[in-house]
Amino acid sequence: MAGLKGNIPRLYLVKISKWFNLVMPVIVLFYQDNGMGMHDIFVLKSVYSVAIVVMELPSGWMADQWGRKKTLVSGSLLGSLGFLIYSFSYGFWAFAIAEIILGIGHSFVSGADSAMLYDSLKSDGKSEKYVKHEGRITSAGNFAEAIAGIAAGFLAAISLRTPFYFQFAVAAIAVPASLTLIEPKLNVTKHLHSVKSMMLDIRRVFLTDTNLRVSILLSAVTGTATLTFAWLVQPFFKAIGLPVEMFGILWTALNLTVGISSAFAYRAEGFFARRWEILGIIVLLSAGYFLTGLTIVREGIVFLFLFYVVRGLATPVFKNYINQYTQSNVRATMLSVRNLVIRISFAVIGPLLGWMTDNVSLNTAFMLAGGIYLAAALAAGFPWLRKQKL
Repeated sequence: MAGLKGNIPRLYLVKISKWFNLVMPVIVLFYQDNGMGMHDIFVLKSVYSVAIVVMELPSGWMADQWGRKKTLVSGSLLGSLGFLIYSFSYGFWAFAIAEIILGIGHSFVSGADSAMLYDSLKSDGKSEKYVKHEGRITSAGNFAEAIAGIAAGFLAAISLRTPFYFQFAVAAIAVPASLTLIEPKLNVTKHLHSVKSMMLDIRRVFLTDTNLRVSILLSAVTGTATLTFAWLVQPFFKAIGLPVEMFGILWTALNLTVGISSAFAYRAEGFFARRWEILGIIVLLSAGYFLTGLTIVREGIVFLFLFYVVRGLATPVFKNYINQYTQSNVRATMLSVRNLVIRISFAVIGPLLGWMTDNVSLNTAFMLAGGIYLAAALAAGFPWLRKQKL
């Protein structure tokens, strides 16, 4: 059991290496410096999402069959390689190759990390503490991204490419951390033996297991909304005339907000009945989109913070719903289904919002994204929202 307890700090390192993102606070400026518009940027990010989509289910299946540790090691190596390629690349197609490698690496880590955490706690008889630890690990990632936001500003002052050099070194931290993880022994009644079995299990989820289907779709729709919002933040900063040196500072403040919110998500969970908990998150995230879209002025920054507070609560709480309805032998696969839906959704909506930003207005992009999220989240959560008690 002592070894499994040691998995938690190692998973913190994996998360930090992934989220100590020195490039994100200035990446839109980096792309624009290389001759790309917002439509090109969203298309590039869609390439990343498609790479994840292609490998998301196979990587989840491999995590369940091959082992969470092996997939996390593979993902860590690919993540490091992607940033190494980025560091010495120029132009859309070179960036696309790096994004494909990063996307495949991401797919190996996503799902496997949360599954490793939950099963490590379950083996120790402490699965009820998952939201607490998932929230704190998410919080650590956000704090790492917040600190990176400050560092990114200084590095970008040297050149917009310098953050990528340092990002490679940061990503490499995950390699030794994942290599020293200990695989928990799962208490399961059966194991998947083939891809066919995996597909049948996914089919069962979406046709017969209402609770698991709702939890996956609700978490995925919300994940898409938070991912999309993050890519609209820098255009918002630019639209309100924020000085470039302030990008990193505000990015840091936003991620500190998510970090604090995530750290206390376990206290918020269960405070209200699940029906009202879900409805509150949906309404507040939608309001974040609508209010930001209506106020493309410096005072509108307050609505960014509203969105990020709710985002910090939503991620660990909604992920926990999935874990509650999933068996250990398919946990990584089901979490990968969640991530698959996120990436497919983003690959569809991202280029549309990029085109809207370039050719219509940023206001319209925010309003459209908010409307899509509100409708999709209510539809996904409807089987639970209509129940008086859950």
